[in-house]
Amino acid sequence: MTVRSPHSGHRRRQNRTPLIVAAAAGVLAVTLAAQVALAGGEQGTATGGAGAHVLAVPRAAGEVRLTATRRVAGVLDGARTRFTGAGALGGGGRQAGRGPLFELADGAVLKNVILGAPAADGVRCLGSCTLENVFWEDVGEGAAAFLGRSADAVYTVSGGGAADAAGTVFRFDGAGTLTVRDFAVAGFGELVRSCGDCGERFRRDVVLENVTATVPGGRLVGINSDFGDTARLGGVTVVGDPGRDVVPCQKFAGATGGGPVRLGAGPDGVNCLFEESDVTFR
Repeated sequence: MTVRSPHSGHRRRQNRTPLIVAAAAGVLAVTLAAQVALAGGEQGTATGGAGAHVLAVPRAAGEVRLTATRRVAGVLDGARTRFTGAGALGGGGRQAGRGPLFELADGAVLKNVILGAPAADGVRCLGSCTLENVFWEDVGEGAAAFLGRSADAVYTVSGGGAADAAGTVFRFDGAGTLTVRDFAVAGFGELVRSCGDCGERFRRDVVLENVTATVPGGRLVGINSDFGDTARLGGVTVVGDPGRDVVPCQKFAGATGGGPVRLGAGPDGVNCLFEESDVTFR
C-alpha cells in the first residue's frame, strides 16, 4: 500500500495516473446502479474513458458548464443534470486553488446532481448541509469540504458515489458530525479526513454506514485522537482487498507545529468505534 501524506489529502498529484480495476469496477457498478434505482432515477449508465474507473450514474438529463461557483441556499434539485467547470473552474489536471462548483449555505441541500470532469474543488459546505444522490465521475481536487464552525453542525452524504480520487474524497475541516451512508467510492487515498493542521482545532465525529470502497485505496477515515475525534463504522465493505491493506480507521495527533503525527489504527473503543465484523474485506 502506498503511504500518503497525513495532511488530509490536501496535496494532489500533478500527473494523472490511470487506475484500472476491472473486476472491482463491475461490483461498484452494480452497487451504484442499485442506489440509482432506489433513488427513483432512470437506468444508470457507465461513464469514464478507458483506463479510468467506471462509475454507474443516473443518465444525465442535461449538461451545464459553470464558470463561477454556484451558491445554494435552501434546496437545489439538479434533476440528474451533469455540471462541469469552465473558465476559472475549468482546465485539466488536479491543480489546487480553484473554487468549488457549488457552495452551500448553512442548512442547504444539494440533490440529484452529477459532477463531471473537471469538477474543480467539488462542493463546499459552510455549515450543516445534505448531499443526496450526488455523483462525482472524477473527484479531481476534492469531492466536498465541510467547514461549519459549530459543534452542532450536521453534514449528511446520502447515496451517490465518487471515483478516481488521488487524495481525500471528503475533507472534514470544520466542526460537528459527518455521516456518509449508502455511498460507493472507487480509487481513493482517503474517504474522510479530519483536518489535523487547520488553523482552528475542532472535535469531529465521523459515521460511515453501508459504504462500499473499491481499491486502490489508502484508508477510510483519518481522525485526530488528541482532538477527541471519533469514527463509527458499520456495514462497510472493501472490495478487491483480501489482504486488508486498506486501513479502516487511522488515528493522528493533530499538528503542534510540525504537522500531524500518525498514531495507532484499528478499533479501540475510544476513538475508532467499531468491531472487526463491521468491515468486510473481499
